[in-house]
Amino acid sequence: MHIWVDADACPGVIKEIIFRAAERKQIHTTLVANQMLRTPPSRFIRAIQVAHGFDVADAHIVDQVATGDLVVTADIPLAALVIERGADALNPRGELYSSATIRERLTMRNFMEELRSAGVETGGPSTFSQADRQAFANQLDRLLAKIPAAPEVKP
Repeated sequence: MHIWVDADACPGVIKEIIFRAAERKQIHTTLVANQMLRTPPSRFIRAIQVAHGFDVADAHIVDQVATGDLVVTADIPLAALVIERGADALNPRGELYSSATIRERLTMRNFMEELRSAGVETGGPSTFSQADRQAFANQLDRLLAKIPAAPEVKP
């Protein structure tokens, strides 16, 4: 398994949870963004800066993701694409997207986008909360618990 993070809009507290999990489970983790990102010194964590542009980071993730990988993203179209490729997609608020739920989420997203383009004020997502952070950490732990423990690496 490889963890891919759509990092441009990923909350810092979620990145910190991912960093700790990557080290604990020794899972290669890549943050993809169109800006420079700081990552802790680690053999398992790296950041890739892609060119600026619409969905460039998303395209990079889709090109690299493999079956069994995990993608952390709030981007519903990206989640749909990685699910098609056999990867898991986890929202920073702890929602694990599935092939069964992603179609509904895409439909709702498109509907809300149509409303906004027609001038209807739809509001935005709620403020990121401690409950969201906990839901993400719990779901990530459930996913990582399915992975066999990595052999101990000597420093």
